[in-house]
Amino acid sequence: MMETQIMVEQAVEAFRKLLEEQLERVERMEKDAVSEKKEKKCIKIGIVDGDGIGPIIVKQAQRVAERLLAEEIANGSVILKRIEGLTIENRLQTGKTLPNGVLDAIKDCDVFLKGPTTTPKGGSMESANVALRRELDLFANVRPVSIPEKGIDWAFFRENTEGEYVLGSRGVQISDKMAVDFKVTTTLGTKRIARAAFDYAKRNGKKNVAIVTKANIMKKTDGNFSAICHEVAKDYPEITVEDWYVDIMAANLINESMASRFEVFLLPNLYGDILTDEAAQIQGGVGTAGSANTGDHYGMFEAIHGSAPRMIEEGLGEYANPASILRALVMLLDHVGLSVKAKKLTDAITKTDTDLSVRVTGNRDGATCKQYTDALLLHL
Repeated sequence: MMETQIMVEQAVEAFRKLLEEQLERVERMEKDAVSEKKEKKCIKIGIVDGDGIGPIIVKQAQRVAERLLAEEIANGSVILKRIEGLTIENRLQTGKTLPNGVLDAIKDCDVFLKGPTTTPKGGSMESANVALRRELDLFANVRPVSIPEKGIDWAFFRENTEGEYVLGSRGVQISDKMAVDFKVTTTLGTKRIARAAFDYAKRNGKKNVAIVTKANIMKKTDGNFSAICHEVAKDYPEITVEDWYVDIMAANLINESMASRFEVFLLPNLYGDILTDEAAQIQGGVGTAGSANTGDHYGMFEAIHGSAPRMIEEGLGEYANPASILRALVMLLDHVGLSVKAKKLTDAITKTDTDLSVRVTGNRDGATCKQYTDALLLHL
């Protein structure tokens, strides 16, 4: 009994430190919210390979970026900067999720295009993505899904720095009897993702925002998330707001009689992670969707799939589909104000996807990543 009491006291002390750290994070967010944002004359775009198939697909995406942005690169308004070292080997060797030099190089950029990174199994190291979102305060994860033939045009706005993920690796274990993890929802964190979702809806003529939670069970965290989103919604009277529970929404996404009525989704971190993968699968697979992670100062754009170690082990890496990283590049271009170039790339992807001679299957019976990109460059 005495041993159990000691463990409980240690867990309470650990929780106290976590609460103090999170309150300090809120104070930093509040200070940053009032800081002046400076307009950039030159946009610096980082290129980060990642692990597994990452270097293969990123290499092709860089070729596309260099072709699309040749004029901007020549006149100095855009700089492409390769960033080395965000590999599983380097992270394990240094014992750091984000090695110092790598993080500094990323912070020297305005935005960066990133290949998938591997997270070691067993909890020995935090996900590089989670760490980057936290360090760069990339609070908005935005994932579009479009299936025109089904009338689907979805935009998911997932809160990116809170929820279960902010402390996901810092739970407590009480002997072998019990484990506890923590979930965090802050007022400011929720307000800013809600504002991003409603601003997007207003700019793009969307009339419906679906708030997705499990507020009937998680009454404090999810309950607050929903309530705060409704407060923000009052500034957008032209937009209809609905509350949905995440389990029902997971079913609705594959309900053809319901799916096309949704437009913009607003979700806490974990639910957003799950539902956006489901939505990407409906679109054609996780390899078909790009992802934006943005904040007030930085932007990370990436493929939403993993590093595909199986493909590397089987010697199929060159047959990886570059569609997801290319769609991430579209989002990056839009984000930095190069919408004409983004539209040009979107059109080229659409044309290439209809060319059966360069159909990527992920196996030797399909086109390679390079062959697909060669065909796409012709359409540019």
